Amino acid sequence: MKISVDYTRCEGHGLCAEQAPAVFSLDDDAELTYRFEGTDVPDEHVAVARAAADSCPVAALREHP
Repeated sequence: MKISVDYTRCEGHGLCAEQAPAVFSLDDDAELTYRFEGTDVPDEHVAVARAAADSCPVAALREHP
């Protein structure tokens, strides 16, 4: 599974980082960092990554099979 991030939509709410801190984080300027950019999310992180994508209030995260 891959996740695409629309960085222009991200408003830095941080819900994704709370749901999946091993996958997403926010820097000091509330800019999103996605650890698995351009690659598949490792199996052990898929469930939390999916929950994080679903929790985004501005739909900046999109799951791809």
